[in-house]
Amino acid sequence: MTATTDANTSAGGESQLLRHIDWRGAFWVASGVPPLVLFSIGGIAGTTGTPAFLIWTASMIMGFIQSFTYAEIAGLFPNKSGGSSVYGATAWLRYSKFIAPLSVWCNWFAWSPVLSLGCSIAAGYILNALFPIPVFTDSSPEVLAYIAAHAGTAPADAITALTAAATPAIRTWTLFSHTFPLFGFSLNSVFFIGAALMLLTFAIQHRGILGTANTQKIIGLIVIIPMLIVGIVPIITGQINWANYSPLVPLATAYAPAPGSWNVAGWTLVLGGMFIAAWSTYGFETAVCYTSEFKDPGRDTFKAIFYSGLLCMLLFILVPFTFQGVLGLNGMLATPIVDGSGVAAAMADMVHGGAIISQLLVMLMILALILAIMTAMAGSSRTLYQGSVDGWLPKYLSHVNSHGAPTRAMWTDLIFNLMLLAIAAADATSFFFILAVSNCGYIIFNFLNLNAGWIHRMDNGHINRPWKAPTFVIAIGAIFAYVNAMFMGAGAKVWNPLALWAGLCTAALIIPVFCYRHYIQDGGKFPEHMLDDLGLRSVDLQQKKAGILPYLTLVAGLAVVLLANWYFVL
Repeated sequence: MTATTDANTSAGGESQLLRHIDWRGAFWVASGVPPLVLFSIGGIAGTTGTPAFLIWTASMIMGFIQSFTYAEIAGLFPNKSGGSSVYGATAWLRYSKFIAPLSVWCNWFAWSPVLSLGCSIAAGYILNALFPIPVFTDSSPEVLAYIAAHAGTAPADAITALTAAATPAIRTWTLFSHTFPLFGFSLNSVFFIGAALMLLTFAIQHRGILGTANTQKIIGLIVIIPMLIVGIVPIITGQINWANYSPLVPLATAYAPAPGSWNVAGWTLVLGGMFIAAWSTYGFETAVCYTSEFKDPGRDTFKAIFYSGLLCMLLFILVPFTFQGVLGLNGMLATPIVDGSGVAAAMADMVHGGAIISQLLVMLMILALILAIMTAMAGSSRTLYQGSVDGWLPKYLSHVNSHGAPTRAMWTDLIFNLMLLAIAAADATSFFFILAVSNCGYIIFNFLNLNAGWIHRMDNGHINRPWKAPTFVIAIGAIFAYVNAMFMGAGAKVWNPLALWAGLCTAALIIPVFCYRHYIQDGGKFPEHMLDDLGLRSVDLQQKKAGILPYLTLVAGLAVVLLANWYFVL
C-alpha cells in the first residue's frame, strides 16, 4: 500500500489499516497521555518530597528532546503502524534477530498495562461516587451515641467500628482473592467495574481509528480544559505557597515528611522518581503509532508528535507544580493523593468549588482515565498488529476488521489486562508493582530506539527523510539512553525490591514467542515486505555499516543498569 492509498485490502487480499486521519486525529488519540500525570503524581511526591515538581519538569524535557529522534525514524516508514518500537526494531535487525523484537515487545508490555491501571483507578472513583465510605469525627452524633452505649470506648475505636459497620458491602465484597510473595490479586468490585470500562473502550475502538479519534477529540476537550483551569487558577488567585518548594532535598524515607539529604539514599529516591515519571512523560511518542493510517505520512508524522509533545510539556510541568504549591508536602503525602482516589477533591478545592464542582471533577477524572485507556489500547494493539505483520509476533495478531481495527490484537490486550486488573485491584502495593515492571520494559524500549536513531543514520543514511532531526539532537538522545538506563537500575527498587528483575524476566519472554513465530510459523525467514519502506530485501541486511558499535552499546547499557543498581541503595 502506498503512502496515498485509502484501501482496506492489499494486493494479496489481506485487510489492512485504513488511511483515515491526519496529524490532528493522532493528536487527539494521544491526548490521553496528559492524564497519566494523575496516575503517579502522589507516588512520586511520596517517594521524593519537595523535588517532585522538578522531577516532572526534567523528565518532560527529556521526553520532548527524545521525541525528535522518534519523529525522524517514523518518517522512514510511511506504511507501517505500531509506533517507534517497530521503526527502531528494523535498525537492530542487521545486528541481532533477537534484539529487534525485544524493542516491540517491551514497548507493548509498557503501554498495555495503562488499560488495567487506569480502569482500577476509574473503578475506585465510581465506587466513591455511588457507594461512598462515611466519614465520622470525634464530635459526630453517631460517635457520641456509640460511646454512650459502650462505656469506656475511645473515640478512635468508635470511629473505626462505625466506619466498618456503615461501609457499603460492595466496597468489601470479593469473589476470590489470593496473595503471592510479590503481589496479590482480587476479583472484587473494582475488578468487575474496571472490566466493564475496558469492554466499553473496546467497543468504541472496534469502529476503527477515525471513530476513535473523533470520540477522543470530544473527551479530550472535556478533560484537558479543566486540567488547564486547575493548573492555572491557583497561580492567578495567589494560592501558591512558595514555601512548599523548600527545602529542596529528597525525603529521608519514602512516604514520611521528614526531609533527608543529597546522599546516596536521597539520590536513589530521586532516581526512582525519574524512573516512574518517564512512564508518563515520554508517552506522547504514541502519536506516531498511526503512520500507516495517516493521509499524508510525510507531513503528518512530525506534526503529530511535535504538537502532542507541546501539550504534554504544558500539562506535565504545570499540574505537578500547582498541586505541590497548593497542597504542600503533607498534602501530597496524604493517602487519597498517593492512591489517586482524592485527586478530584483536591482539584475542586484548588478552584474553590463546592459539592457540585467536586462531583463534576470526579466525572472528569473518570473521563480522563477513560481517555488514557483508549490511547493505550489504540497504541498497544497497533504495536501487536505491526509486530505480527513484520514477523516478530504470532500471525493471528495481524487480522483487522472491516473498519480497519486490529481486533485480534485488541482482544489480546483485553485478556492480558483483565489478568493485570485482578492484580491492580488488590492493593496499592500490587498497583505500583505492575507500574514498575511495565516501566522497565518502557526504559528498555527507549534505550533501543534512541540508539536506533544513529544506527539508521549509518545504515540507511541514503533514504529520504520527510523530517530530519539535527545531528546533535540525535546525539543527545543517545546519551539520554544511558541516563534512562541509570534510572532503571537505580530507581526500580524504590517501587518494589524485585521490580528490576521481574521486568528483565518479562522482557525475556519475547524469546520463546519470537522463536515460535520465526522458526516454526515462518521457517526461519522474515516476510519480504517487512523492509519495503527501506527499499531493502533480507539479503541486504548482511551489510553492517555500524560495525561493532551496536554490540558495544548493548554491553555498555547493561553495565550502566547493573552498576546503578549496585551503587544506589536505600
